[in-house]
Amino acid sequence: MPIPDDVTGHEIDKDVQQELQSLPKGLAEDVARNLVMVANLIDEDPEQAYEYSRVALRLASRVAAVREAAGFAAYATQKYSEALGEFRAAKRMTGSVELWPVMADCERGMGRPEKALDMAGAPEVQKLDKPGQVEMRLVAAGARRDLGQIDAAIVTLQGPELASNSVQPWTARLRYAYADALLAAGREDESREWFAKVVESDKDGSTDASDRLAELDGVEFVDALQGDAEVPVAQTAPVSEPDVVFVAPVQDEEDEGVEEYYDEDDFELDDDGDEGGEGGKA
Repeated sequence: MPIPDDVTGHEIDKDVQQELQSLPKGLAEDVARNLVMVANLIDEDPEQAYEYSRVALRLASRVAAVREAAGFAAYATQKYSEALGEFRAAKRMTGSVELWPVMADCERGMGRPEKALDMAGAPEVQKLDKPGQVEMRLVAAGARRDLGQIDAAIVTLQGPELASNSVQPWTARLRYAYADALLAAGREDESREWFAKVVESDKDGSTDASDRLAELDGVEFVDALQGDAEVPVAQTAPVSEPDVVFVAPVQDEEDEGVEEYYDEDDFELDDDGDEGGEGGKA
């Protein structure tokens, strides 16, 4: 796949560059440039990012950073079975539990919230850093909601991280999940309070909390033509119950038939650099 000339490969993280040093220099450069394209496109064009990740995977399937990048690209395109296989391969190569929460979320994506909850109670969670533990809490709460256990989801999100007044990178997302769960439980006043807290902590506008808050206040924004420009005008409107945000992703047809339990031996590398096992489709 074509890569712009100004992408050199040096843009990637130094730890990844160090991993790629195990490859011949020319090959390492090619892999690095493809990984840069994955990182650049994964938010705005995940399908294209996925294609670049497959190129990197064909070139260097024995590099953990490549397997991880391929996993995130597959995850972004809702190929949850494939993503899980790549994440498990990366975990096996590095021994790190860093990917445990997103692996559990892949289980949700495949329609297995019970498995995600099992992972939320596994010993690996205790080895996660604070952001990882918060992420695991979010996944577990989502799994509870998948099962229709709204009150349990609310309890799952409660804790010192939620109660803290300090703003961390994960604060807005945690508060948002809590506000949305409260709303799903019919606790509208509390939900409004927490959406307001999300707005306070979401400095970069990564959530739509301000819109959700306006909706709860009965404010609807519509476009009104004034002269040659469209100017948003606020109007009052009856408050309707918003759609639930945290729902289980639709299961892909390709995810069917994934084995219920994992066997680490299923992901042994063969002499060609590929891995066995249904999850890894490298």
